[in-house]
Amino acid sequence: MKPRAFFFAILSALIIAVTPTHAADIAPAEKAKIEALIANVGALPDAKFIRNGSTYDAKSAVSFLRGKWKSNDSDIKTAADFIAKAASVSGTSGKPYLIKLKDGSEVKCGDYLTEQLKKLEEKKP
Repeated sequence: MKPRAFFFAILSALIIAVTPTHAADIAPAEKAKIEALIANVGALPDAKFIRNGSTYDAKSAVSFLRGKWKSNDSDIKTAADFIAKAASVSGTSGKPYLIKLKDGSEVKCGDYLTEQLKKLEEKKP
């Protein structure tokens, strides 16, 4: 191999090695779980979502969760990663995201989604 070709082969390998991975690299099954978790949040009747002391409706919560997923996609490979790195705690304040259910009770979003993930995984054959 000529020196110039060798140099470009090494350079190409290095670029591939240091290029961050993205959402496309998530296994289809994990991506489906994340989508199901987000859909679950969107389907909660009369729930309110509390982030940094402000209250939002389900539609806003879904949009926010999708945005957090997108902005953290290189760190998210599994549904558990999504919960831990995007859907549990504010990166700004460190406060947990909360869901206020129809009955008035509050649950941490991360705890709620972890429970929903367990249910999804139990359904698998």
